[in-house]
Amino acid sequence: MKKTCKVKQELIFSDVLLRWYQENRRILPWREDPTPYHVWISEIMLQQTRVEAVKSYYARFLAELPDIASLAASEEDHYLKLWEGLGYYSRVRNLHRAAGQLMAEHQGRMPDTAEQLLRIAGIGPYTAAAVASMSFGERIPAIDGNLLRCFSRLSAYSGSLRDRSGRQAAYRFFLDRMPPESRGGMPRRNEDGILQDALWNPCGAFNQAMMDLGAMICLPNGQPKCGACPLAVFCIAHRLGQEGDFPVKEEKKPRRVEKRTVFLLRRGEEIALRKRPARGLLAGLYELPNTEGTLTETEALQYLSGLGIAPLRLRRLPPARHIFTHKEWDMSGYEVFIDELAPLGAPGKGEVRCEDSAAWADRKKQSQAIALNRSKPRVSPAQRSGAEETAGGIFFAPRAAIRERYPVPSAFSAYTVLF
Repeated sequence: MKKTCKVKQELIFSDVLLRWYQENRRILPWREDPTPYHVWISEIMLQQTRVEAVKSYYARFLAELPDIASLAASEEDHYLKLWEGLGYYSRVRNLHRAAGQLMAEHQGRMPDTAEQLLRIAGIGPYTAAAVASMSFGERIPAIDGNLLRCFSRLSAYSGSLRDRSGRQAAYRFFLDRMPPESRGGMPRRNEDGILQDALWNPCGAFNQAMMDLGAMICLPNGQPKCGACPLAVFCIAHRLGQEGDFPVKEEKKPRRVEKRTVFLLRRGEEIALRKRPARGLLAGLYELPNTEGTLTETEALQYLSGLGIAPLRLRRLPPARHIFTHKEWDMSGYEVFIDELAPLGAPGKGEVRCEDSAAWADRKKQSQAIALNRSKPRVSPAQRSGAEETAGGIFFAPRAAIRERYPVPSAFSAYTVLF
């Protein structure tokens, strides 16, 4: 009898949740057309990034790389540029690597179970569950930060949510309450193409409903909106009046602080960039030249001299800060004006390459022609121009080229906004 009552309560839980979701769900582009590729791309973008910020990136990414084949064929600078501003660039590198694997092993299709998806490069338990449930209807919880927070309050869970046991407890909690699996079928839409029935896939809808509940009602870092919560009657923390005590707060390790000096080098209408190494932080992206420490003007001039650069004028820029997951950069900056006619490069230091605007315009026409046929592998910018691309070497490029071609991470946004 007791077990029967528990089962009924769990069915009521999912029924109440899904009814609330039907009326209150967020309208998001990847939900309106939940193909496996769309769900996969959106879920990777949404890691560490707000939903509103993702929408425009998602649309731009799909316009350029609409399917697995085009993503697999894309060259590094192209997909990194599309990701520019989202941060955590290893995510898009893993997407590209996984697309290649899907083309080689699955004829460009995504497997339809979480177990099979976990064998694809860069796909972890959460992403596998999200794609399997939202695109294929598999009965499996997709445990993200929202579900963990909701679980801790619903069950008054006092353990750590960072370790494996906490995630396993949340997984079991939601699995017990998920509706039956319903694979197959397609969502019904109205004349405008909008979903008429958000519950055509109840298991996928359950995961998305819990995500929406966490984002809109069971809020982090503040008082949850228990008066508007459809699950308040099931919530132990609410019953105890202890909603603010869960999740149990855990101490975070302090981030390591690094001092850096950044140089905005101007040579007429061109700006200096440098490609970062292929491994490590911001791997393979293009940065403004910079160095460790907070340099005085005298030290800055000495540093530039070592690069073979003789400034006409040096101007101090405002300080800036960028926070990574485990470290932060405290940056000082200098804007440096360089004579367009002066030779660049110091003996023994290597050449400083320049890319003129006419050459950029010619290559832009070539790249537009190449883009007409996405099925063919892209030709790298270096191959098209005949220019030598040296990792770590400084080169100058027109501002238009930087905007359209070179992925510069948001860590330098306080200075890139100046051009």
